[in-house]
Amino acid sequence: MAQAQVISPDSWQYRALNAVNPGLSYLSDGLIELVKAGHPVVAGSADLQYSNGLNRFAEAYPDRYVQFGISEQNMVSAAAGLATTGMMPFVATFASFLGLLCCEQIRMDVAYTRLPVRLIGHHTGISLGFYGTSHHATEDISTMRALAGLTVVSPADGPQLTAAIKASAHWPEPIYFRIGRGRDPQVYDDNTPFEFGRAIVHEVGSDLTLIACGITLHGALAAARQLREEGLSVGVIDMPTIKPLDRDAILTAAGQSRLLMTVEEHNVLGGLGSAVAEVLADAGTGTRLRRHGIYDEYSLIAPPTTLYAHYKLDAEGIAGVAREFIQH
Repeated sequence: MAQAQVISPDSWQYRALNAVNPGLSYLSDGLIELVKAGHPVVAGSADLQYSNGLNRFAEAYPDRYVQFGISEQNMVSAAAGLATTGMMPFVATFASFLGLLCCEQIRMDVAYTRLPVRLIGHHTGISLGFYGTSHHATEDISTMRALAGLTVVSPADGPQLTAAIKASAHWPEPIYFRIGRGRDPQVYDDNTPFEFGRAIVHEVGSDLTLIACGITLHGALAAARQLREEGLSVGVIDMPTIKPLDRDAILTAAGQSRLLMTVEEHNVLGGLGSAVAEVLADAGTGTRLRRHGIYDEYSLIAPPTTLYAHYKLDAEGIAGVAREFIQH
């Protein structure tokens, strides 16, 4: 009988398996701070602790960490059970599995019961590139924001994720956190505050305001700088909380700008763009809106950077779409 392979601690395989994703280590940072502050935090993952950085939390507090294995639906239901005992559970897995595969468990065990479960969907959108359609999460915003009582948050980078995690200690509703792959450019510093339901205005523009969320914020800021160098007046709003949405920020931008354009790594149906369109329609404003993202298709399979360029979700692509919108 063949013997099992033993991986030496000196090998590159061992180092790769035990390396924390540099960006997603912010998840553990936030949880560790909550524990130190006395909050009853427990964490769990579906066999992805090295992908989402929770291995640092598991090493620091092994008695507060549960490895559920590849059983995402069970993990969500177990988190709801832990919440009934007074614990504050944070559970994490790929967003494509959490936001879609676990929708029934999230609806009935978490959202319906209004339990303080924190659901971490990582590697959102097309960030898992060549892993294929089963691992792409371009429908999770629409699915999660349709569930009554569930808050939906899409931090732009690691520091904003940590700030949101810490702020969640005092938020009464269950939360779905939609985060990237942890290798995205940093926008905020480590002292950035976070408030649920509050947008962050980076620039004010009269020609166009870009409203972005998650990992598209960095590209939107770079695109706006490029367009301002061309003489255009372009503003940028970060909308980290997609539900509850900052209605006032949207209507203020609609009064300041001739055009609005949402940017998201998600299907344009049901996501941030749809949420903003609902606000504009309810208010009866005549401001034109362009929803930019994945245009109602199953995304292609390729490396993430290739896909971002293909779908015009990088800085150059966002600038090109915005420029065309302004001109027409």
